[in-house]
Amino acid sequence: MQKLRVASMFAGIGGICTGFKQEDFEIVWANELDKCSCETYRHNFGKNYLVEGDIKTINTNSIPEFDILTAGFPCQSFSIGGVQKGFDDNRGILFFEVARIVEKRKPKIVFLENVENLIEHDNGKTFLVIYNVLKAYGYSVCYKIMPTYDYGNLPQTRKRIYILAINNLEQYEIFEYPETIPLNKKLDDIINKSKKASNEYYYDSDSKLYKKINTFIGNNNRLFRIFNGQIRNIRNPELCPTLTATMNSIYNAVIFRDNFGIRRLTIRESLDLQGFPKDYSFPGEVNITNAYKQIGNSVSVPVIKRIAKQIKMLFN
Repeated sequence: MQKLRVASMFAGIGGICTGFKQEDFEIVWANELDKCSCETYRHNFGKNYLVEGDIKTINTNSIPEFDILTAGFPCQSFSIGGVQKGFDDNRGILFFEVARIVEKRKPKIVFLENVENLIEHDNGKTFLVIYNVLKAYGYSVCYKIMPTYDYGNLPQTRKRIYILAINNLEQYEIFEYPETIPLNKKLDDIINKSKKASNEYYYDSDSKLYKKINTFIGNNNRLFRIFNGQIRNIRNPELCPTLTATMNSIYNAVIFRDNFGIRRLTIRESLDLQGFPKDYSFPGEVNITNAYKQIGNSVSVPVIKRIAKQIKMLFN
């Protein structure tokens, strides 16, 4: 069978593309605006098909033939961690760029990923707009909120909504989201507290911030979130809090005590908590601050892979 072809909007560093590639889909086109994310994408996927630039300037006819359109469209406008301006935010209205391509190209399936709060934003009106737009173009729409720890075997609290729009009613009626799976992977499988990390990840023991953190966490070796300089407990000590784009600062990070001091997650640990393969890496020109941002803006790859597998079954 010919491989199903994927076009990826707001591709970021390729988290969604990775999940689909792992299920043997062919990525034929991707678009991303952020320059540093494009560098990372090309470093891992090559330079053949990524189009760097503003999606609003891209002619829909310039996109090669594809079967599946994926879009992790910007979520900051809908996140409870932001100001929740929704469609009043320039990032929020980027959904209508998805709609533009869907209307003109009519892919077999549209796959969207966003924050859990999308379904509640503006008393449900935001989600209803998205739902109705896809319905108006002839798609049957389903959606599910899927925590990473329940569906990706990754110890992270991340919860995201996954929306599927299918233009074949028979396929829609038989599609099933993946079932929950046991969480077998532990934090200790990802974070080695007995091995010293690079010095750049540790808090300076002479700083006021360190002393504040040290007093708060004591000898506890669980994970904590620091947000705008305020330290917060994590409800479930067996899980890492949701990785976010703002964890690129020592004042906004996931922190813990290891055998050598108090530090942040390393870049590799962060990639592992998102389920990226071991050979995934950042190019040398991307600094640690931007790497954190890129990981926080990405997705939990194993969850994407499991949904992609269910999609592929529709065409077998």
